[in-house]
Amino acid sequence: MSDTINTYSFLYNGWSNYATWRINLEILDNIEWNEEDLAILSPEMLEEYVENAVFEQYSGNMGMNHYQNHLVEDYARAFLNDVSYEEIYESIKENLE
Repeated sequence: MSDTINTYSFLYNGWSNYATWRINLEILDNIEWNEEDLAILSPEMLEEYVENAVFEQYSGNMGMNHYQNHLVEDYARAFLNDVSYEEIYESIKENLE
């Protein structure tokens, strides 16, 4: 059973799930973290940063009707709910040590 857990725990390039891998890769990976950042950084701050990055890019008016705008936002929020910000935070900490 533990082999199964290990296999499924890191299916996405070392990350626990696809959403965590994609958000880290596409939004957080290019940030140059340092020791001062780590002193104030938290999983909650990472989540807030990602949500701002995603939804500032999306103005809610992409030539779609009201229903389509809400649908796009709902799918984005559902995807972001799957992200393990704790896992990303731990990875940042490990990389700085």
